[in-house]
This record gives sequence, C-alpha cells and structure tokens, in this order.
Amino acid sequence: MIRILVDSSSDYTIEEIKNKDMELVPITITIGEKTYVDGYDLGRDEFYEILQSSNDFPKTSQPSPQSFIDIFKDAKEKGDELICILLSSGLSGTYQSAVLAKNMVEYDSIYLIDSLSATYTIKVMADHACRLRREGRIAADIVREIEQLKPRVKVLAALDTLEFLGRGGRISKAAAAIGDLANIKPIITVSKEGTIDILGKCLGKNKAIHAILNQLEALGIDPAFPAYPIYSYGTENCCAFEKKLQKSGYSTNEMLQIGSTIGTHIGPGAFGIVFVCARTE
Repeated sequence: MIRILVDSSSDYTIEEIKNKDMELVPITITIGEKTYVDGYDLGRDEFYEILQSSNDFPKTSQPSPQSFIDIFKDAKEKGDELICILLSSGLSGTYQSAVLAKNMVEYDSIYLIDSLSATYTIKVMADHACRLRREGRIAADIVREIEQLKPRVKVLAALDTLEFLGRGGRISKAAAAIGDLANIKPIITVSKEGTIDILGKCLGKNKAIHAILNQLEALGIDPAFPAYPIYSYGTENCCAFEKKLQKSGYSTNEMLQIGSTIGTHIGPGAFGIVFVCARTE
C-alpha cells in the first residue's frame, strides 16, 4: 500500500485529508501564552483576527521527529510505502525532523520530498501524487514525477500591508511603516531555494494585480493542473484579482484561504495565485 503524508502548512482541511486518504502531521502555533495545533483547534479567520489584535507575534514550531516516528514505524510494520511532501527546508525544520525520524526508524520505503515551497503549492503536488496513486503507479515513479513537477509549481502573491513582515523581522519596522504610508504592495513568491522572495514593490493594488498578470504572461499556466486564487483574510482584494484573471482569459479553480504558517508573515488582505508553469524558467 502507498501512503501519502503532508504537514499542516499544506493548508488542507482535516476533512480533505480524510477524503483523499492522506495523513497529516500538524505544526503548532504559539500566540502569547496559548499554543494551538494548526488545522485542529484554530480556524483560519480566527487566526487572522488574533493576529491583528494581539501584541504577541505568532511563533510556529516544527513537528518533532517523534511526530513522524509513530507514522513511520506503523508503515514499516505494515510493509507500506510512504511518500511525504513537506514544508520547504528553507522556511522550517519540518523536513529535517522527518529526515531524523527516517534515520531512526531505518526503513527505505519512506520517501521524503522537500517541497521547497508552502501552502497550496504543496496541495498541487500532493493531489497529483494521489492521482498517480489511483492510476496504480509505483511509489518510486510517483516520487520521480513529483520531483519533476516541483520546480514548475509557483505561488505569486501581493501583500496588502508590510506590518507583519516588519513584526516578524523580515524587514525593519521602520521600512514597514514607511511602505504602508506610501501604499506599497510587495509581490512575493517562494524562491528556488525555498525561501520567501520579494519580486518587486508596486504602488497600489491595481499595479500589484498587473504585476502578477505580467508574471503569469511570462510563465504561462499549464491547463493540465488547477490554478487557485488564494487570499489570507478578507476576500475583496482576491475577488478583484480573480475578475482581472478572467478578463485576461485565465481559467481558475475555487478560491482558497491561506493558513497560519504563511499567514503569520503576510497578514490580512493578501491575494495571489498558485499554479503550474506552462514553461520552465
């Protein structure tokens, strides 16, 4: 039997995980003195409301090796093959925890994939892995296909505020304050190295939308895979973006809400798209 595992940065709901016959290792989030288990006891809207109202910046904690060991041992005992598609090693130690767990369990039929990405890009990869599993493909073939797909899965997003990049230390608080006063909207992506990368800074939402459309024009969207408009908190900006996508001839799937792992740094009002490039860079 082939089993597929993701961590909660993939932003699947618990119901989706069950319906797709997948397994989930959660990431924990601490805000002030309270700790939440991502996906289980903290709703997404609730998270963004706490994020905006709290003086404490959220801290995410990677799963411990033990979180993986229990699942890995079970796979070994049953003789199952296990494919794990995990949060970028450039953003978290989650992948490294899984590597340590595999070494401790000593089972070769565990395949670890460093997504070099986060949020719904992982969903695109994992959904494709599930599709290949349904087709009866062997685990090694599935892993090879996901590794080939990985560099083509992209996220492009515009931030409505720089406040949370400042609070998280990714830029200075002074730069964040000045940027917000000037109505600067950064365009972000995840780099080839798996880290958050600022592609550019636009003056206002409309220019940010056009900047993303220009990127899409350059890269193209592979129609064989879904393209998801994404948002953090509040759908107004994403709805405006989605209308521009449609006017530009792009077909998209349902709008999806970004969870806490990335949401911590981007804050409310962010919008963007997850897609598979038609052309490699």
